[in-house]
Amino acid sequence: MKGKINKKYSRIRRCTKIRKNKYSNQLFRLVVHRTSKHIYAQIIVSKKSIVSTCASTVEFKKLNINHTYTGNKHSAKIIGQLIAERALQKGIKIVFFDRSGFKYHGRVKELAESARISGLVF
Repeated sequence: MKGKINKKYSRIRRCTKIRKNKYSNQLFRLVVHRTSKHIYAQIIVSKKSIVSTCASTVEFKKLNINHTYTGNKHSAKIIGQLIAERALQKGIKIVFFDRSGFKYHGRVKELAESARISGLVF
C-alpha cells in the first residue's frame, strides 16, 4: 500500500508544479486523465474553469466504434483525433497540454501526437 500512496503523491506533485508554472497565461488547456480501462480528454477555459469540449473512450459505444479493449494506444489515438476535431469546430486551435502529472509516454503521448496531427497547436 505504501508504494501506491507514493505513486499517487508523486503524480499530484508533478501536476501542481506544471499547472502553477505554465498554464497561467494560456486561454485553453487540454487536460488528459487516464485509468487502466479508459482515457479522457477535456478542453477547459482556464480563467473560468469551464469545460468547453470533451472526448473519452466511454463514448465508443455511442459512436459505434468497435474496440474490445479501450485502455490501449490505438484508443488513445482515436480520442486525440476526436478532441482535436471538436475543438476546431468550436474555433479552438491553440491549447496548453496538461497531462495531469502522468508521464509523457504510452497512451498520453499517443493522444498528444494524434491531436497535433489533427490540427491542435501546443
